[in-house]
Amino acid sequence: MMQMQHLQPPAVMVLLSPRTYRLPAFTAAAERLGVELVQVIDTPEPLAKQWQMELGLDFSRPDEAVAAIVAFGQKRPLRAILAVDDSGALLAAQASTALGLPHNDVGAAEAARNKYVMRQKLAAASVPAPRAQRFFTDQATADLLPHISFPCVVKPTELSGSRGVIRANDVAELEAALVRLRRLLHGLAPAPQPFLVEEYVPGVEVALEGMLDNGRLSLLALFDKPDPLEGPFFEETIYVTPSRLPAADQAAIVDCTAQAAQAVGLRNGPIHAELRLNERGPWLIEVAGRSIGGLCSQTLRFGEDVSLEELILRQACGLPHPNLVFDQTASGVMMIPIPEAGLLRAVYGCDGARAVPLIGEVTITAKLNYPLVPLPEGDSYLGFIFARGETPTAVETALRQAHAQLRFEVDPLLVLTNKDGGPRTEDGN
Repeated sequence: MMQMQHLQPPAVMVLLSPRTYRLPAFTAAAERLGVELVQVIDTPEPLAKQWQMELGLDFSRPDEAVAAIVAFGQKRPLRAILAVDDSGALLAAQASTALGLPHNDVGAAEAARNKYVMRQKLAAASVPAPRAQRFFTDQATADLLPHISFPCVVKPTELSGSRGVIRANDVAELEAALVRLRRLLHGLAPAPQPFLVEEYVPGVEVALEGMLDNGRLSLLALFDKPDPLEGPFFEETIYVTPSRLPAADQAAIVDCTAQAAQAVGLRNGPIHAELRLNERGPWLIEVAGRSIGGLCSQTLRFGEDVSLEELILRQACGLPHPNLVFDQTASGVMMIPIPEAGLLRAVYGCDGARAVPLIGEVTITAKLNYPLVPLPEGDSYLGFIFARGETPTAVETALRQAHAQLRFEVDPLLVLTNKDGGPRTEDGN
């Protein structure tokens, strides 16, 4: 009797940062589709095994990481390699190239990750974007002044989530911003680091979520950001969709994003863009070859309860797409801002926040008794509040009412002195 050949399910490798919130959503989508999810985390191999991940790699050592992925792919064929966060975007492109898998090319991945390269490509294609100059942290402030005007914005070239992004309105504010930026960047790497100083673009800010298929952009959602983002720091709080902007403005935003994706070289997969809109039209602030971060994708549902993660996996595996019609029920998320630096001791009012009409869930992701670091140095939020309702205005109101129910007990950090006179932070326990 002829034995039936066992057919393995399609396998997709996902590259993850240790701080990602997205893995459960991708795991649920993979189970629904019958796709094997190969989890690779940016951490040493022994720790990855402890976390029950298949591979642990150092994303900052791309040659070694690519070699390990290729060796794995030769044993277990992969349909695609996806970067869930910015940290793995370039590695995903490099490994996909080495294995001959479909992906955005390496140059496009680098441009979407590096803000200086992005600005160059946008300028070359005449895509409206802030004018920017690149400098290095070992340059004196006086060397920058002949090349910039105020107000301006300083930002790292590769950090995400508004980390290190500071507005300066005059020389004194610029000097203070550069002190903080240098401290942040040198804490990550001691060598001189690049950063941008770019013009400040006024206007309302929006976020666009889309999918690229051979260069064609499909709009999945356009989020309003109703809280003004005018600086000095740019902490995002509320996202609400569908947008309340006029249809003509929304169309112009989509067109600007499509031009930006083409200029950067992105052609396939998810895309997340941040834009500003003023009397001169839309301005591209950033475009990334990944989907929306944090838990924010929970606001999006398509067709018959299809998640964003399922759409991404379907495209990666070449599976048929369901109806991409977005559920027009208004939805929104508040990324709960960190009120102050210190140790999070307690969170109060979650039940009251959940009881607010239209609120679906309140999720606190910050851990008790761990330090909180607000922007511009920090890179996380206290948690997320989700709401759904008939109108965007009702959703926004519910999010604000729920947030007003919350109270956070934060103890200050104790700052001691090292033997050399420098500061040393203790957790206060």
